[in-house]
Amino acid sequence: MTTHRERMEACLAGKIIDRPPVALWRHFPVDDQNPEKLAAATLQWQKTYDWDLVKVTPASSFALKDWGVEDQWRGDSEGTRSYTKRVISSVEDWSQLTILDADSPHLAAQLKSLSILRAALGPDVPLIQTVFSPLAQAKNLAGGEKLLAHIRMRPEWVGRGLEIILESTRRFIRAARAMGLIDGIFYAVQHAQGHLLTKDEFVEFGRSYDLQVLESARMLWLNILHAHGENIYFNNVADYPVHVINWHDRDTAPTLNDALSRTRSVLCGGLRRETMVFGSAEDVDAEAADAFQQTNGRRLLLGTGCVVPIIAPHGNLLSARKSVEA
Repeated sequence: MTTHRERMEACLAGKIIDRPPVALWRHFPVDDQNPEKLAAATLQWQKTYDWDLVKVTPASSFALKDWGVEDQWRGDSEGTRSYTKRVISSVEDWSQLTILDADSPHLAAQLKSLSILRAALGPDVPLIQTVFSPLAQAKNLAGGEKLLAHIRMRPEWVGRGLEIILESTRRFIRAARAMGLIDGIFYAVQHAQGHLLTKDEFVEFGRSYDLQVLESARMLWLNILHAHGENIYFNNVADYPVHVINWHDRDTAPTLNDALSRTRSVLCGGLRRETMVFGSAEDVDAEAADAFQQTNGRRLLLGTGCVVPIIAPHGNLLSARKSVEA
């Protein structure tokens, strides 16, 4: 394999490749508030470690600020921002949302960041844009507890809001795709968890909208699903039309080995985030070796179950990158 794109394409096709692909991603707090600075930070991350794909990680509010939310960087070790202003208070507020076009200021800023990255990376490094599910966006518009209460009190009102979020999300993806900026999306699903929603609730308020979003990304060749959290409904997302599935495989079922027979997608995982922060280089190598053994080195993109904390030491990040070269 001569390029990262060729390696990823071969991995998706189930071919024997020179080595398993590897990619880690992180937030860039403060820098993520400016499209040029986010692009520069992301490029430096790629220059340092030479991952097999570049996953762009803006603040989750990038898709919401045009609706009026506000957030603040308060030093979280994951690099995430805290919401200081929500826009959904009552159930009636869901119908007050308006559809956002991709030229809305904050969405346009993210497209600008992607344009810078695409020009700098060229065609041989896959570029993936983070997209949050409509339900995940709704959580940040209202707050997690309020969203769940509204779903159970007045589901029809929440449905109206989700339809608006859905269309706004589809328009953003279509714009990025039409501009030739991305090879895929990193689709973040946060509510496929048994302690948040019942399976029926997830199917109605999560899966039904997820499939419509993913239809907008169907023409892209490297779409990644991220099923966030614990006690996940893996079987309810295993058939999503994506190329790669990422979840916290070291912290919640299924294991990589168990997942091989439950989905046709390439699996992304193998490294525990806590190991990346608190472990040694030898610990990182051991987890990588175990992931290769579980999958026999096939259908595997080595990575963590979620973003790498911004406090992860350089030595461990370098060990993760070098582990695929052994």
